[in-house]
Amino acid sequence: MEFSHIPVLFHEALDALNIQPERVYVDCTAGGGGHAAAIAEKLNAGTLIAIDRDPEAIETLNRRFAGDKHIIAVKENFVNIRSILRQNGFEKADGILADLGVSSRQLDTPERGFSFHHDAPLDMRMSREGRSAADLVNGLTQRELQDILYRYGEEKFAPAIARGIVKARDAKPVETTFELVEIIKAAIPAAARREGGHPARRTFQALRIEVNGEIGLLGEALSNMFDSLKPSGRLAVITFHSLEDRIVKQFFASLCAGCVCPSEFPVCRCANKPRGKLPFKAKAPAQTETEQNTRSRSARLRVIERTGEGVG
Repeated sequence: MEFSHIPVLFHEALDALNIQPERVYVDCTAGGGGHAAAIAEKLNAGTLIAIDRDPEAIETLNRRFAGDKHIIAVKENFVNIRSILRQNGFEKADGILADLGVSSRQLDTPERGFSFHHDAPLDMRMSREGRSAADLVNGLTQRELQDILYRYGEEKFAPAIARGIVKARDAKPVETTFELVEIIKAAIPAAARREGGHPARRTFQALRIEVNGEIGLLGEALSNMFDSLKPSGRLAVITFHSLEDRIVKQFFASLCAGCVCPSEFPVCRCANKPRGKLPFKAKAPAQTETEQNTRSRSARLRVIERTGEGVG
């Protein structure tokens, strides 16, 4: 099965990067290469580094772009962008894109265990390495599970779901997606199950985030990406849920902040200067896009441009 992904906010993200044909760009979550192909088309002497931690994505990228001298595919976590650039002969990039959503290919391949719509081993690992969702569900304490569901899924029935998981695994390990779905359904009141979409959505989101370290590493990754930009370079980030978007928004705001001296100071003593500026506020998909791709509904695009001020 070919690795595929429907790029969200496709044209908006490409326009935001302000691509120049002889410069260096990084696609931090290249997936099947949708954004990467469009960026590469605009290059003549430039380079695109296409990063993904999913080995299936890298196989697809290598097949799709075989012989394309403009694209370098790298199997890595984008939190390591600075070392990735150096290992490929670059210090900084002119534009960086990070589409933080799980790919359509990952969701729609049952054996990857991301989806509550398919019965499959409970996996959810983007890299196919490390702890799986089954390891968490069967190995964490009830309180640890509850905290993950609260923090990353904003699941108000987290105590009941965590309690149900522990009770079920006392009889046998929870090994498949549908086994977990049934535990979740049994833990949530019938009236609540009929509201707000699939009752397992928030739990699956929370476990996926924990398995892949999506939130824990995001702050460090954003800092490394911004520090990897040349002056006037742009970082474009697409998020798919409020937790990610809040982190990106706050990080960008901190980079755009100037003086932090108390208001009663007659003159600035901190000498802080903005390190970035926002070309526009957050963008959401147009109605036509959400109608064609319902998974795009929660997407938000935020962009920051690195200024010459405060660049070390």
